[in-house]
Amino acid sequence: MVYNFNLGVGWASSGVEYAQAYRAKLLRRIGQEAKFVFTNMFPQDNIQHMTENIGFEDSEVIWLYTFFTDCRISPVTFTLKDLEKTFGSKNFSGVRDGAKVKYTFPGTNTYYVAYLVNDKEKRVHRVEMVSNGCLIRKDYYTYCRIYSEYYAPLDNKAHLYLRRFFNENGSAAYEEITDNNVVMYQFPDRLICSKEELVGYMVSCLKLTRKDVVLIDRTTGIGQAIMQNAGTARIGIVIHADHFSEGATDEEAILWNNYYEYAFSQRKHVKFYIASTDVQNQLLKQQFKKYMEATPKVVTIPVGSLDELKVPKKARRKHSLITASRLAGEKHIDWIVDAVAKARETVKDVSLDIYGKGGEEGRIREQIKRLHCEEYVRLCGQQDLEEIYKNYEAYLSGSTSEGFGLTLMEAVGSGLPIIGFDVRYGNPNFIDDGKNGYLIPVHDKMEKQERVQKLAECIVRLFTEANLEKFHKHSYEKANEYLTTEVEKKWKNILK
Repeated sequence: MVYNFNLGVGWASSGVEYAQAYRAKLLRRIGQEAKFVFTNMFPQDNIQHMTENIGFEDSEVIWLYTFFTDCRISPVTFTLKDLEKTFGSKNFSGVRDGAKVKYTFPGTNTYYVAYLVNDKEKRVHRVEMVSNGCLIRKDYYTYCRIYSEYYAPLDNKAHLYLRRFFNENGSAAYEEITDNNVVMYQFPDRLICSKEELVGYMVSCLKLTRKDVVLIDRTTGIGQAIMQNAGTARIGIVIHADHFSEGATDEEAILWNNYYEYAFSQRKHVKFYIASTDVQNQLLKQQFKKYMEATPKVVTIPVGSLDELKVPKKARRKHSLITASRLAGEKHIDWIVDAVAKARETVKDVSLDIYGKGGEEGRIREQIKRLHCEEYVRLCGQQDLEEIYKNYEAYLSGSTSEGFGLTLMEAVGSGLPIIGFDVRYGNPNFIDDGKNGYLIPVHDKMEKQERVQKLAECIVRLFTEANLEKFHKHSYEKANEYLTTEVEKKWKNILK
């Protein structure tokens, strides 16, 4: 069995979760059993809805908190009718408002608010109970009640002091006692005094052997507990970002990325490290040798793969650009929008479609409105892009740091040339400057306006000077090494 450890997952997941989803698909294809373990708490959503959304199967997912119960990962099927049955003989009335139903009980000072999975269905994710104006409990459901949170008023706020996790039959499996972020876990036979210790207990319960492989995608708060309890299992560390700080590194010392520092210090217990590009692989090996006098095993396995190359059946939309990412500050979508608006002065019909969701969406929407470019710059939301890339002529990236760049891989898989900055590791991995796009040189003191200007110049150059047919062809050639059949071989080799 291959166990893959991560922290969280969300509706607008990061590249780490999408990398895991790609891996799950690949491991299924080669017949390798795998589990994907998530250790964060998800009070606002059912974890199953989010993992299914990006491609995991329910049987592949382990959630730390239900691991110690007999409740399985499941979509929400608990309904309003099921909830109303729990009211017994009480008189009640319910009023629906979108995705909420408020139940009141005549003659009492208590009301319930049921939160539904959406505003059209009757499936209940959680129920909040209020008595005498104070929140006292929240119940969470999938096909049964999986856990409850208990609250008491403190400083005029609802203070969470207990979570109780249940088995299918309603019996209590264990409790989380919490006070100002200090937690303890009470089991029938033991008391566990921290979240990290809980993770370690879970790993010990897996009873891992040398036939098992443990892949750690994120180590923050869980890495040490996993390694200490993994027994004879082979441990692999997957590197998803730049692994060191260049500005704080000199000939005498290196400053590792905090996410990987512990994993690198424990190299004697790590069977292999996985980098997603050869450039990062070689650099990491050199640094291990130079700064640590060590030669650990480092292999290159792309974090994603392409089942096939996507070739359009009709002409691509002329002068059309696409970008796809979380709408987060580090992706610099604002630079891209400014650059496209500037390029429009020369290429009169240039257009940009932006795919993705995130915290910067509102700010980007305001920017588009301010620049009066609504007609040719569109926010397209979160979509499955597998058949969409091929409709465009080129891909734009504003990111200044990509460990790999799944969207870059998907773009070349649809033959798109790419314009992006010459920064480690994704862009140089997929862009051969002047052959299938442009790599823009950057330096630390390069201001935003200069970056925008360079992006705009490259857009104009691509659409007025480049042989787009040759650029498309070269991108397809680059994409061949990321075909699923090739990446499968790499996973088979490391897991055998």
